[in-house]
Amino acid sequence: MTDRWALAPAEDGGVEIAPLGPDGLLAGPVRREADAAGAVRGRPEVARWVWRSTAEVYPRLLATGVRVERCYDIEDAETLLLGHEGRSGEPRSAAAALARLRGGPVPPDPPQRSAEPGSQSPLFEPQAVHVPLADLVEVYADQQRRHDRTTHPERMRLLTAAESAGMLVAAEMNRSGLPWSAEVHRRVLHELLGERYAGGGEPRRLAELADEVSAAFGRRVRPDLPADVIKAFAQAGIRIRSTRRWEIESIDHPAVKPLVEYKKLYRIRVAHGWSWLQDWVRDGRFRPEFLAGGTVTGRWVTNGGGALQIPKVIRRAVVADPGWRLVVADADQMEPRVLAAISRDPGLMEVAGRETDLYQSVSDRAFSGDRDQAKIAVLGAVYGQTSGDGLKNLAALRRRFPKAVAYVDEAARAGEEGRLVRTWLGRTCPPAAGATDDAAEEAGIPMSDGQADPSDGSGPQEWVPGYASTNARARGRFARNFVVQGSAADWALLLLAALRRACAGMAAELVFFQHDEVIVHCPEEEAEAVVTAIREASDLAGRLTFGETPVRFPFTTAVVECYADAK
Repeated sequence: MTDRWALAPAEDGGVEIAPLGPDGLLAGPVRREADAAGAVRGRPEVARWVWRSTAEVYPRLLATGVRVERCYDIEDAETLLLGHEGRSGEPRSAAAALARLRGGPVPPDPPQRSAEPGSQSPLFEPQAVHVPLADLVEVYADQQRRHDRTTHPERMRLLTAAESAGMLVAAEMNRSGLPWSAEVHRRVLHELLGERYAGGGEPRRLAELADEVSAAFGRRVRPDLPADVIKAFAQAGIRIRSTRRWEIESIDHPAVKPLVEYKKLYRIRVAHGWSWLQDWVRDGRFRPEFLAGGTVTGRWVTNGGGALQIPKVIRRAVVADPGWRLVVADADQMEPRVLAAISRDPGLMEVAGRETDLYQSVSDRAFSGDRDQAKIAVLGAVYGQTSGDGLKNLAALRRRFPKAVAYVDEAARAGEEGRLVRTWLGRTCPPAAGATDDAAEEAGIPMSDGQADPSDGSGPQEWVPGYASTNARARGRFARNFVVQGSAADWALLLLAALRRACAGMAAELVFFQHDEVIVHCPEEEAEAVVTAIREASDLAGRLTFGETPVRFPFTTAVVECYADAK
């Protein structure tokens, strides 16, 4: 009896299913079933379902109460394999993979749809080209052979399995939603922004701040229009390039304070105001569409809703159900610990093997106890801040942890030279494609050493498929970060898979994930078991991802009723 079955939706609304052999080919006849839920529910012995797209199949199964333990997502695997083969950006659909395999014309991928509030529909439907099950299995078997040809086949297979598990987690999180109190949210908005005026005008507090800004300049200025603000400062004899907070705050002018406050509140109104609440919160749940592996590094994104940038003040609205708790777990100094694991630097692994403050331990060894300098040095090595004081700090770090610094230095060189750069498990950073710096900047790729402005919602930058810089140094900086950040994303996928499995027998549900933070919603009596499960899942993910190393990945964990109380 085989433990792997393939499943493909049929054009008439039913499904085709068939068992698979060890070679990935059909091991029995193709059968037709009336619906996917009945087919899966009737075969609990199947250990892994192979299908075209988790986004196509799994939401429908969840809607009928059917949960799948494991799956293999063919289109996600195609993305990973194309990247490893140096073919990032080529169409990744099952239809495209089949065409390449048979030497025919390759169809383009269907356009990704925009998220609609409350929508749980599959990502590529209905535009996706139908692929019969027999053809789908042909693609799957070829992918198994291609895995064997990768640099580290076992690691690559683990990455593919972890990505598929992440797809299941994302679909379940989309289904469950993040507990959200609309009443608390409205109260927070009223406290921050004041009364709303009829006709869609600015709420009272924003109107007051706009008047203060105008009074400071001595003329009417629209603080929501950057060009107007830049012009007003120019007329006051002050030249600025942008209205980002870090630049404005360095100016001595009476308009600065109300302008900074206006920008902060304006962003809350636009990103998480009354319209957002009406669009995205239903029946006590916020349901964004989480997309596993939505960036080149493997980090997740959301398709609408802005779930990965919830301001702390708005987190007051994330409230557990009565009798339930939120277990909020935040990985401690994850990326430096990942650097220790992938570089195999003995000194840094020894430091990262403790569950105490890593930066303090580094500072005791290399920076005379100056924790701030140690943190700047470590993050500078990861993110490429190698000029000025960063260069001096990097030299001190290199003396104490030579293998760690050499690892990211080599990644940077490979990036600058246009070579492929991979995470520990084999996720690949695409080579430069010749786009201009301007196009890269528009895509969110850092082309300069300037700092991102948190007040504008810009967090860690990502290299976007289809955009690459002709600036070799900039790509080198990204490649330096990619090997660490991407390997951290690989580890996080295995953490989620292990935690999902540990919670399978509980009422607890994964409801949120963001880079190095996870939230589990559970009955109060399960909270301690969930805390233990997170710790054990972290340890297991570390061993599976990086092998047996001294490195540990501790979490700061809080059991709270409200998300804002966790930090």
